[in-house]
Amino acid sequence: MELVPALARWIHFLAGITWVGLLYYFNLVQMAGLKAAAADGTAAGINKHIAPRALLWFRWSAVVTWLAGAALLGPHFPDAFALRNGFELIGVGAWLGTIMLINVWVLIWPNQKKILGMVAADDAAKNKARRVAMLASRTNLMLSLPMLFFMANGLSHRAVLGF
Repeated sequence: MELVPALARWIHFLAGITWVGLLYYFNLVQMAGLKAAAADGTAAGINKHIAPRALLWFRWSAVVTWLAGAALLGPHFPDAFALRNGFELIGVGAWLGTIMLINVWVLIWPNQKKILGMVAADDAAKNKARRVAMLASRTNLMLSLPMLFFMANGLSHRAVLGF
């Protein structure tokens, strides 16, 4: 076993668990919990103390997952992203992960900063930000299932990648 592929695989695995786990937490637990907390006036603590920390781990685990996956593909990175030479399935997973990463940094995080008051925004802007962030997050939730499927089942070159 070579050291770099082994480390890349382990880092990709751990960061991916963190990223997807937080994605599921936000969509399946926190959204509903914040709605209930807003109704009884206790949402401020979640928005002040929990959400910013969870979003920090969320966005950086997305980056680490993607970079470790790219390292794991190594010289086969172009084949995966071009969907060729036996890397078609893992390439689909890589593309889905890339779309999810872009959603995190371009749609979810900038809008969450408005929602959490880290960036000045009036009520109309915050309402729009809530909708955009929620839709991007739900999109990532839906993309995560086929992404995980293709990542787990798409490696026809397992020996090359150290699997």
